[in-house]
Order: sequence, then structure tokens, then C-alpha cells
Amino acid sequence: MIIRCDNCSVSLQLDEAKIPSGNFTVRCPRCQNMLRANKDSKAPNSPAQQLAANPAAPAVPDGAQEFAQKESEFEINSALRSLLSALQSGKATLESRDEETKKPRRVLVCLGEKKDAAAKLLSDAGYKVYLAETPAQANERLREGKTEIVIFSPDFAPEFGGAAILQQKANAMYSSERRRLFLVSLEDNGTTMNAHDAFCRNLNLIVNTADLPQLPLILNRALIDFNDLYHYLNVGLGAEPI
Repeated sequence: MIIRCDNCSVSLQLDEAKIPSGNFTVRCPRCQNMLRANKDSKAPNSPAQQLAANPAAPAVPDGAQEFAQKESEFEINSALRSLLSALQSGKATLESRDEETKKPRRVLVCLGEKKDAAAKLLSDAGYKVYLAETPAQANERLREGKTEIVIFSPDFAPEFGGAAILQQKANAMYSSERRRLFLVSLEDNGTTMNAHDAFCRNLNLIVNTADLPQLPLILNRALIDFNDLYHYLNVGLGAEPI
């Protein structure tokens, strides 16, 4: 039997012979979250029922067509650049920095009061935006592996402890996973682009809500710095920049 943690999304393989009948609980070995499940797949609290009730965070329709076109153009240009690099055997590698800054990006917005304003700003700036209402929706969207930017705030789904769960998820990641997640906190009392405070809190970027109108510009600048920091590591690992 396979169940998935609704906190960190890790999948657990359980021995059917050792599972009691009816409802039971098991602790996630990764984040220590207590999972409730039922051996009967038709039971109300079964994993299948839980997953059906927690779909991935939906995409914002604004800018969807423009993003698809931008993504297609980026993939074509990347393929052409790879071909040219292969033909230029023994010569200098083509400079790809300009292409990296034009990369179409997906962002998961986990905000409270400011979610609609932030979603519109990011959509207008060319991002594909997903809006999560609960931590479970956010986890389901992150599981697909295409969304590497998460913006959250202290007022995200407070009834579920949303901000704390997202922070806990980031803290529980292995270093190789954490490098592939760009975590942004939008808050009233934070200092925008305070690198020291962000580092101490295991964040990548802090943005004060007063600077929300400049969010796309701030995010783009921070992503350039982040990709510069990990440039040679990404090259060595053959990984794409965020």
C-alpha cells in the first residue's frame, strides 16, 4: 500500500500484511507528520479519497497563451543553441546568460490578502502563476517538479498552518532539493532583499508588502544573483538554472 504525506509529499510504501484493518496512523519518517489512512480504498479517509480532495493548485488563466508561446520559443532557441554548440566542437561555449534571463518561469503563489494583486503582477510580467488555497494544493503542484519558485506569506491558509508547513517543507529538504526551490516570503515587517535575514531563516528572498508593485523586478534581480551563485555547480551537474 502506498500513501503520500500531505505535508512534505513523500510517498511511503507500507506492507499490506502489517496494516491493521480500519483507520490507522503512521508517522512520516521525513517530516514527522502524522498521517491518517485506511486500508479500505473506499473509506472516507483513504489516501485515494484524500488525493482526490486535494488537487494541485490551479493556474491563473491570465497570460496563459503568452506563456505557452514564450515557452515554445525558449525550447526551440535552446535546441538551436545546443546544436550550434555541438557543431562548434573545440571552440568556446556559446554564452547563454541572455537566454537564461528570458527563461519562462512558473511561480506558485501561496498568499492571503495579497494573492490576487501578486498573481496579476506576475502574470503581466510573463510568469505562469499557480494559486494555492491550502498547503495540500501547494504540495501537489510542487510534486510535478516544474515549479521552482514559491511565494508565501504569514497569512497563507492560517487555519491549516500554511506558512509554517511550507517553511517546514523547505527545512526538511535535502540540500540538492533545496537548491532547486526559490523560496520568497512576502511580509509586512521584513526588509526587502535582506540577504542575511533570508539566509538565517532558510529563505531565498524577503520582500516587504510595501514593495509589492516592484515584485517582478525584485524577483528577476534576485533570480539572476541566485543563478550566478550556482552557475558552475549547475554546469557541473548538468542542471538548468532556475
